[in-house]
Amino acid sequence: MGTEGEQRRLRPHLIVCGDTPLAYRLVEELVTRIGDEVTVILPSAKRKQGPRIAALSKVRVIEAAELDEGAFRAARVEQARAVALVSQDDVSNIHAALRVQELNSDLQLVIRFFNMSLGHRIRDLIPGCDVLSDAATAAPSFVAGALGELAPSYVRLPGRTLYVARRRDVAADRVICALADTSGPGQPELLPTDQSRADLVLALADGRAVLGGPTTQRRRARHMIRTLSWRIAASFNRKLMIATVGLFVLLALGTVLFASVGGVSWGNALYFTLLDAAGAAQPDPNLNAISKITQTMVTIVGISIIPVVTATVVDAVVSSRLSTALGRPRPIAGHVVVLGLGNVGARVVGLLHDLGVPVVCVESDENARGVPLARRTGVPIVFGDASREDTLRTAYLSTSRALVAVTNNDIVNLEAALHGRAMNADLRVVLRLFDSDLAERVGRRFGIAISRSVSYLAAPAFAAAMLGRRVLGTIPVGRRVLLIAEVPIQAGSKLDGVASHTVNSPREVKVIAIHRHAMGTFQLPAPRDHLLATGDRLVILATRSGLGSVLDRSVAPSMHS
Repeated sequence: MGTEGEQRRLRPHLIVCGDTPLAYRLVEELVTRIGDEVTVILPSAKRKQGPRIAALSKVRVIEAAELDEGAFRAARVEQARAVALVSQDDVSNIHAALRVQELNSDLQLVIRFFNMSLGHRIRDLIPGCDVLSDAATAAPSFVAGALGELAPSYVRLPGRTLYVARRRDVAADRVICALADTSGPGQPELLPTDQSRADLVLALADGRAVLGGPTTQRRRARHMIRTLSWRIAASFNRKLMIATVGLFVLLALGTVLFASVGGVSWGNALYFTLLDAAGAAQPDPNLNAISKITQTMVTIVGISIIPVVTATVVDAVVSSRLSTALGRPRPIAGHVVVLGLGNVGARVVGLLHDLGVPVVCVESDENARGVPLARRTGVPIVFGDASREDTLRTAYLSTSRALVAVTNNDIVNLEAALHGRAMNADLRVVLRLFDSDLAERVGRRFGIAISRSVSYLAAPAFAAAMLGRRVLGTIPVGRRVLLIAEVPIQAGSKLDGVASHTVNSPREVKVIAIHRHAMGTFQLPAPRDHLLATGDRLVILATRSGLGSVLDRSVAPSMHS
């Protein structure tokens, strides 16, 4: 039988590679969830997150400068159940993944990626591989905070964003599937058999404003009116506008003088003013002095007003086009200001854009990862120090609805949040702070809504993937929860070769999309009669019991033994 130590050594275990905040949170999550030993490979137990990881119970630490074959053999990768590679470098993660596969091709491999397009291609090439983005996993929580929601009501799929809405608020061609019937008494009916009865649906975001009820729509309309008026005012040079208004005031004064001193009717007074302004004045020696002065003034004003108005219009057009070319924001209200276009900021901007929420970005580095995305989607960027008040004013923070501060600097995030509150007392602030103790104290002292760290938000998803479950998002409905999960089809499983619609189960499971392995395509909504094949991945909407049932049917018979 062997000693207890020998049995533990041979037992399938979990391995986490890295010393990042995500690595620490993931190890903490795994130790809490499975209650067994987790092996961690990191460069040093004395640097970065090393001391915190080493201090956790049931953690075995292996120090290795590089994730080479020796490090993996020391971690007993041959007996491992799953390995997570959570470095911040996509290339180094790919390199390590190939080494792991050479040593143990049967384990579950979970890789952190920023470039998910590359990640999905790698997943198709490496059997038993799953790819996740910590930034993409955490972004919905930041967006929910910015929009004043208690929990995210949307999920990001490859190139698309799905959101929860009332059927009456969504065009029929944007509805993906019915979620629940909430019209009756008691608990809502989830995934009803009669889809037409459901008043709550899952819809496809198309870049138009999609969130909020009538109150939000009225507020958005007011913001649009204010924005339009500010943009008109800001498009014109102030001095030229003053000169133009002054000339029109003189024309009005001329009309009044013609009517009062000249002794003519108001209609004739306006007639004389317009003709004189157009250069059609006729000298009349018999006019009294006031009328002569008035006629001369109106004629000179008429000659001056044309070039002044022309200059004003030309200046407005040139300024507007120059601002557009340089990506500068024009006056705006009711938008969300996002500070930082790194991994998280880029995901937040992408989600907000998909949901039709106007965004202005602030970034200090013109080469940041999210800059190309913002430019491609037409989101304006203010380049500058986000902790400076003048930079924030350029982004029109004082008229925004929310501030999402997700730079990689706690001080910059905090200073920007305090500036924002000083500019707008009603501003909703979502703040990313790496120091958890500082976050708690700032939230308590300044009343600022603090979002937890990205690693805290993403760790549960990585842990679930290591344990064989791929949950993309959760949708609370009443006191129950629907899960959006990805399920791979294994060779010889009960789902291998069956039509996709047979997976659907009223009140339990609904297939909403399919990754087709053979074609390398993602189909949303899912084709009803597609025959599932090995390597295909279903994206399903399910209750907890429904997900368990589909997972059980998707694995090969040998996995049940």
